[in-house]
Amino acid sequence: MTPKSRMQREAATVETMIRKYCRLHHNSDDDLCSECRELLNYSNHRLARCPFQEGKTTCGKCRVHCYNPAMREKIREVMRDIGPRMVLSNPIMALRHAVDGLRKKPLQRRKNR
Repeated sequence: MTPKSRMQREAATVETMIRKYCRLHHNSDDDLCSECRELLNYSNHRLARCPFQEGKTTCGKCRVHCYNPAMREKIREVMRDIGPRMVLSNPIMALRHAVDGLRKKPLQRRKNR
């Protein structure tokens, strides 16, 4: 088994949290409701376009807020609700996410002139 990259771990953590949130709040079983599917797709798109990639901290501690305000509030709601539960349901994932959050905030990349 090959270790997951920082970005793969972040994507897996976000997906797990959104799936748990959807199951609890939208009574979905295996598939996500349209609202949660949209949030997951948006999150994956933003992660793929992150300028810091493997050097990034968690999105909540990043200096660049690339989520639009409405989606940022939705993902915050998911994380506030599901984050504490992750310690019991997915302790390894929660621990890795906490360690990733200890990384220093990346410096904003300079634009090429």
